[in-house]
Amino acid sequence: MKKIILSVAVSLFAASLAPAAFAATTQQNKMKECNASAADKKGDERKAFMKDCLSAKPAAAPKDGKTTQQDKMKSCNKEAGDKALKGDERKKFMSSCLKG
Repeated sequence: MKKIILSVAVSLFAASLAPAAFAATTQQNKMKECNASAADKKGDERKAFMKDCLSAKPAAAPKDGKTTQQDKMKSCNKEAGDKALKGDERKKFMSSCLKG
């Protein structure tokens, strides 16, 4: 009987940790994406970008859980517009944004 109670307690404890582990993974992924997008920035510009990028709420994902290319394009376009990027700088940003 003790073994059953112990195994149930361990299972419940592990289940309570699962959301925290998932949240850390999501935050780590967001950090990777923001870091990759900020690769060409330095100093205060990088700090400001990282702050905005990390605090941004993720867009609502499609029901199948996959981000479509169109959703990605909208997101990258908005971000490039917010930064007022033009010309080659915008092309470079859009390329890295759409790859990431």
